[in-house]
Formats: sequence, C-alpha cells, structure tokens
Amino acid sequence: MRPGVGTEHETSQAEAGGTWVEGPGDALLVERARGGDDDAFAQLVRRYERKLVRVLARLVRDEELARDLAQETFWKVYNRLDRFDTARRFGPWLFRVGVNLALDQLRRKDPPPIASIDQGPAGPDGEAAWDLPDPDPRPRAELAQEVHFVLNQMPKEYRVVLVLRDLEGFSSAEVAAIVGRREATVRWRLAKARDQFRGLWEHRTGERQRRREDHHGISVE
Repeated sequence: MRPGVGTEHETSQAEAGGTWVEGPGDALLVERARGGDDDAFAQLVRRYERKLVRVLARLVRDEELARDLAQETFWKVYNRLDRFDTARRFGPWLFRVGVNLALDQLRRKDPPPIASIDQGPAGPDGEAAWDLPDPDPRPRAELAQEVHFVLNQMPKEYRVVLVLRDLEGFSSAEVAAIVGRREATVRWRLAKARDQFRGLWEHRTGERQRRREDHHGISVE
C-alpha cells in the first residue's frame, strides 16, 4: 500500500497543542506498521498530515505542491520505517524528511506565491516570537502577502527556522531536531533571522509609505 494524504476531519494529536503531542502511540504505531499493519501507518498520517502540509506550504508557497511534498514525505518515511529508532521521537523525524524535500524543491526552482499565511503565536519554550514593528491595520490577506514577500528575501536557512519556530510554534529543541542542527545553532540563526526580518520589513514598509506620499503629492497638484 502507498500511504496517501487523506481528507479525514478528525482532530489529530499533532494539532492538539500547537505542536506535535508525542502520545504513547507513535512508537507502537511504527512497530505495527513495520509488521504490515497499514491502519497503523494511516493513523500516523492522520496525526501529522495537517501540520506537515501547512509547514510545507509556508516554505514552498504553493498549496498543491505542499500536498504533493507531504505525499512524498509519508511515502519516504513509510519505506524507511525499518531504519527508525523507536527510542527517538517520530514527529521530528517526519518533519525533517518533509523540510528537506521542500528545501530541495526551492533549490530547483522558484515556486509561485500563494495568497495567505497565518501568523502563529510564540512557541512553547517561552521565547518571544518575532513581531511586526508596529500594529498594521491592513487586511489580513494583504498583510500575509507582505509577510511572504519579506520571508522570500531571506536566506533559506533563516527562513526555515523562522517559519518553524515563530509561525508554527515548534520549540527550539524541536526545530533543531527537524533541521539537524544543534539547538544553540538554531537559537543563533533564529536571532539573526528575526533581526533580518525586522530590518527587511521596516525597509519594505518605508518604501510603501514613500510611494503613498509621492502619490498623494502628485494628486494634490
């Protein structure tokens, strides 16, 4: 059986707390799937599918491509279950495979933009997530496009940690497991990413303000 990305509407454990909830079932489900229990792997798909698709969409900026990459992620993981150490957490391993596929896609070509992105809360380890410098009254969809535009100007290694940590709410330890770096390295990259995003955002906002002022000046004359 090739595991597919389904459309079930049940609430998954991965969605329950803003990040994955590593219940006692993951390791057991992996063991059962190794033994040929397709239903066990289907439960893992349902548990992590929504969050995985959302993370991938924020990286590649294309919903359909994100679903294709999620499909490929689950397929790769399914075929590598015999290599997985059940003493470790399944969630970070799954997301690491998915993020690597997304990065490979970004290296091959520039994907088309999508129209929306949701800004998540600060992550569970208590660090303050990046904030836009000032409250912005623009409609959410327009603001989301601006966030995407700025994120796309950033190096991929900074963009990934910013999306995972500040938009998706993964802890720094979880991000480190996903990207395969030490937690100290992730924290350093995150600080640099937040500073870079803030600077790019302020520059972008200043440009927009100058264009509005120039337009207003011309219309008055």
